[in-house]
Amino acid sequence: MAYKSILTVVTGPDAPQLATAVDIARAEDAHLEVLSLGIDRTQNEYYYAGATAMVTPETLQYAQNDAKACDDAVKSRLNSEDIRWSSDAAVAQLGAIGSIVGFRSRFSDLVVQTRPYGKSGGADTEAVIEAALFQGHAPVLVLPEDYKGAAFGKRILLAWNQSEEALAAAKAALPLLKAAATVNITVIDPPKHGPERSDPGGHLSQYLARHGVKTEISVLARTMPKVSEILNRHALDINADMIVMGAYGHSRFREAILGGATRNMLELARLPVLMAH
Repeated sequence: MAYKSILTVVTGPDAPQLATAVDIARAEDAHLEVLSLGIDRTQNEYYYAGATAMVTPETLQYAQNDAKACDDAVKSRLNSEDIRWSSDAAVAQLGAIGSIVGFRSRFSDLVVQTRPYGKSGGADTEAVIEAALFQGHAPVLVLPEDYKGAAFGKRILLAWNQSEEALAAAKAALPLLKAAATVNITVIDPPKHGPERSDPGGHLSQYLARHGVKTEISVLARTMPKVSEILNRHALDINADMIVMGAYGHSRFREAILGGATRNMLELARLPVLMAH
């Protein structure tokens, strides 16, 4: 398995994640697909009386201009790169991002985005990540703000709790795990009953070892209220440069998922985080 089709969605001409996406595409000999998205932020999932006729033509033109500006900036940036790439522009209302991003993500091995918090984050950033994870069923590599290049993946923390989501993340991250010097399988407060009660993380370690992944296992007590706090502290302790974890919850990224471990991890993490569901 390898990443041969990489997608990133940009909603502004700066596109800070583009440098990392380019480096990953080069390392994997992959095709990079960029979707430049102009967003009509005046409309969500409902309309009020009279709004369509008055607002839509003007805001649609703004969104089209934004999409073209993004696309032009992307093409100017990628014309000098020695990778295979394509760039398209599209327009969507904020409440309809899921449809277009979800469809494009379905045919991608990896989606690369920036974290949805901080000065460059917003509702559109959250919606893109939600769509890629839950409608596109694609793994998403979420980068800290202003992160450049692909200088990560040497020492990876792999969060493990026996869930389907955690296993999906481990399998989705295999190209990165195989290239890592060490993968630390981190288990927090493992259950006292169940198939892994006597060997937490053992089956996953064996599975990964057969793929040539060098693993070690850390079993930690739940000494802090939030699992994300423990994972981030442990990542710092072992000098990890990347975290791999399952994305939990249902759809509605802001209301359901990001209220729990996934949101807390993305708020706290200062490392690239690969998530899958």
